[in-house]
Amino acid sequence: MEDSTYDAERIQVLEGLEAVRKRPSMYIGSTDFHGLHHLVYEVVDNSIDEAMAGYCSQIVVSLNEDGSVTVDDNGRGIPVGVHKKYKVDALQLVLTKLHSGGKFDRKTYKVSGGLHGVGLSVVNALSEWLEVRVKRQGKIHTQRYERGLPASEVTVAGAADDSGTTIVFKPDAQIFEETEFDFDTLSGRLREIAFLNKGLRISISGPLEDQSNTYKFDGGIIEFVQYINRNRTTLHEKPIYINAQKGGVSIELCMQYTESYVESIYTFANNINTVEGGTHLVGFRSALTRTINEYARKHSMLRAGDSLSGEDVREGLTAILSVKLPEPQFEGQTKTKLGNSDMRGIVESTVNDKLYEFLEENPKVAQASIGKAILASQAREAARKARELTRRKGLLDAGNLPGKLADCTEKDPSKCEIFLVEGDSAGGSAKQARDRSFQAVLPLRGKILNVEKARLDKMLKNAEIRTIITALGTGIDTEFDISKARYHRICIMTDADVDGAHIRTLLLTFFYRHMEPMIRQGYIYIAQPPLYRVRKGKTERYLFSEKALNETLQELGEGIEVQRYKGLGEMNADQLRETTMSIDSRILKRVTIEDAVEADNLFDVLMGDAVEPRRRFIHEHAREVEVLDV
Repeated sequence: MEDSTYDAERIQVLEGLEAVRKRPSMYIGSTDFHGLHHLVYEVVDNSIDEAMAGYCSQIVVSLNEDGSVTVDDNGRGIPVGVHKKYKVDALQLVLTKLHSGGKFDRKTYKVSGGLHGVGLSVVNALSEWLEVRVKRQGKIHTQRYERGLPASEVTVAGAADDSGTTIVFKPDAQIFEETEFDFDTLSGRLREIAFLNKGLRISISGPLEDQSNTYKFDGGIIEFVQYINRNRTTLHEKPIYINAQKGGVSIELCMQYTESYVESIYTFANNINTVEGGTHLVGFRSALTRTINEYARKHSMLRAGDSLSGEDVREGLTAILSVKLPEPQFEGQTKTKLGNSDMRGIVESTVNDKLYEFLEENPKVAQASIGKAILASQAREAARKARELTRRKGLLDAGNLPGKLADCTEKDPSKCEIFLVEGDSAGGSAKQARDRSFQAVLPLRGKILNVEKARLDKMLKNAEIRTIITALGTGIDTEFDISKARYHRICIMTDADVDGAHIRTLLLTFFYRHMEPMIRQGYIYIAQPPLYRVRKGKTERYLFSEKALNETLQELGEGIEVQRYKGLGEMNADQLRETTMSIDSRILKRVTIEDAVEADNLFDVLMGDAVEPRRRFIHEHAREVEVLDV
């Protein structure tokens, strides 16, 4: 049936930055925590482009008390003066017109991260207000904007004896779900950028007294690898370093093998953290596997017909791959995957040649690295046999679910959730408390294996781990397929004591090391059971912190009955449903990875072999503990 109200007059054209405010997620990915911080990254990207062009040596980021952010650099300064074609000041053009800037030819910026020319204009559009100050050609030029619209003309505010750009902006609360910046998240990203740009000084400060960091790394990504490996035992003291130029592309690679069983490979393109990898990562992996095998065969380190897999040669490897290219093609404005098809061949051929040359010149490093890979190959074969054995017994077959799993009736994974519950007693209560239409319960007996200290073959012998893998349905590591996930919400529910915290950490270690996409796509949650039940007469409250308890005691006064819950088993099914499992009243905390390098290090510290870093961590963070049950 024809709709007479849908006519030519219904077609809308969003002018200027109105489109950005109408559909912000198209430009910054989301309007949540991630999108908010993306604003800062977009502004900093412009300063980094100046640094890569050789004109900026210092960037200063300040989180201000009023919720605004200041980004200051000593680059050339955004151009000012009336644009001949558009008849407005070039500064205003950059801040109000999408796809405007100096990055569309190869003269101003041979390499840039802010490819699309929307960075500053998008930040301006999504800010309650923005002020820009440009020091250029001996003058200070200023202008103010409110929600993307000029609130003043470009004016000269005085004389300048140097050059640079200062952007101050306050995110718009009408756009963002939250407008408070996290100092540690920004600090981690800026540290990363400083590692990638040898000699560049980057400072960040926050409104609190202890919020201040300055980063400057003259060793560049060599120091980056050493930083990641600071709590690991390395197999060779000096990292392998490759720096080459090919076809207008800069390739920088640093790698070092450790005694760890996990790989830590981070890739960057024009300083953008390509967390989803891309063609440069594919080229590196291919070259690494080929070169290691070629060297091992030539030096009779492998039996005839044997070869090492990509998994084998990457076990225990820490690597940073940073490429800089003139016209990067990223998937989406948020830039998480490099798509330039020629980068695979460029990286692959460069690493093939340079890495083989290094191994020939450093036989001890070669022997240690390949010896590690050979042991990994032997363990992989043992793991394959373990998989076959467990599959024959039906223990890894998603069609043959674990007997103790109480599954839900809903078959759409996006509507399903599973509770991994500590202990059979709590598991029994959880099964009674759940909504069986969409909530599944899997009780776990005791503590699972610490996978940080175990290879795959040993891990697969652990009954609880096999049960989890089977129940979730995705497989692990190279066999992992998130599209086969049987639940899109996986809730870890443990006791609120030391043992419960340990089990929670063991499970998170397993997910991070062997099912990392589950965390990245927001499938993993921590259930929050109450710590106390407070009763006074007919008044009953469940409290989740020591602070809440103290406030409630002061509010209700005398005659209060306080019950401390040490375990989930102390709650009956009704209480567990009301406090922890019902979607109407529960608290779930989603597990996220804001800083992959720091997450990697944290699991090293908490679950690795080295005792001293763990002792130091406990000592430094002891005062942050809210509830200690010993």
